[in-house]
Amino acid sequence: MHRVLVLGGYGFFGSKICAALARNRAIHLIVAGRDASKATALAYQIGVGADRARRVDADDPQLGGLLRKLGVNTLIHTAGPFQGQDYSVARAALQAGCNYFDLADGRAFVRGITSLHGAARAAGVAVVSGVSTLPALSSAVIDRQLPDFKRLDTIRIGISSGAVIPGIATVRAVLGYAGKPFRTLERGQPVEVHGWLDRIVYEFPKPVGPRLLGRCDVPDLDLLPRRYPGVQTVSFHAGFASEAGHKFVELLARNVRDGRLKSALPFAKPLTQLGRWMQPLFSDRGGMFVRMEGMHENGAPLRLAWHLVARENDGPHIPCAAAIALTNKVAAGAKLPAGATPCMGLLDVDDLLEPLKNLSIRELPAPAVHELR
Repeated sequence: MHRVLVLGGYGFFGSKICAALARNRAIHLIVAGRDASKATALAYQIGVGADRARRVDADDPQLGGLLRKLGVNTLIHTAGPFQGQDYSVARAALQAGCNYFDLADGRAFVRGITSLHGAARAAGVAVVSGVSTLPALSSAVIDRQLPDFKRLDTIRIGISSGAVIPGIATVRAVLGYAGKPFRTLERGQPVEVHGWLDRIVYEFPKPVGPRLLGRCDVPDLDLLPRRYPGVQTVSFHAGFASEAGHKFVELLARNVRDGRLKSALPFAKPLTQLGRWMQPLFSDRGGMFVRMEGMHENGAPLRLAWHLVARENDGPHIPCAAAIALTNKVAAGAKLPAGATPCMGLLDVDDLLEPLKNLSIRELPAPAVHELR
């Protein structure tokens, strides 16, 4: 059996990944984290038993030895926030000779994972970062549609959540760059923008409808221009089910940008608590879009818009799909290229949607070329 350890396995995303992997009989799952009682509780809940729970600290200098002792074949790192983290967990996986996957959303973290490429090749294992919605799903959608384009000029991506508030680590990651400057590509030039500002209103397909979205600092802003040379514009916006909540985060961002606040991070805990209290009042629907613009083979302008729509608060399963799909793939015997890379080109859209098929999530593919203007 393929032995998989999920670090942060009882967390917001880790628990969903563990529940899915527990159903795969080819996988020996180990639920791991700093709190042994929480790991044990989840192990019982998903039906794998207390012997599959382990206390494992991501900061343990002996982590590599422990992974080797447990016979781990693949480590899934979900214990964020990844902004500001180093690669000590990935290095421990290399020491243990096991694959390493993470759900990192930190731009510098995912971009920089290639610094481990030589060590990963020498160890004969795969080190893959950003095994999540970005860049795994976003790039898979673009890869699928790319043959329609003679020239791809613009990629715009956006996500709006449903009512469920993620874990505090994710909220801290989101607020960490609120109002802070970062660069993105617009019309072939790097431009400076600020986190959670530059509001747009995006009309998602029903049943989601219009949502407020703001700028976010994500790995795709670096990775997509490299993967698709010639692209002139890459943007990413995100927002919340609550319009009032979005406007409050926007207010914090303006105060940070203008120097009245040093950071929005002190608001992470109270906003998380408030959001959970008010969750029943918010929409249970969320969505994602990938819009591509350029030129068709016949020389005509071409615009494509792909959407993913979630209902019944199933949206938080989407960031988990890549880790589930990639782990199931290696457990079935697939051999990933040895080396360190962001998660692009390893999974296609069908692979990524497979773990979501029994949830209230549906894909709305880009319309046919002849339907576009």
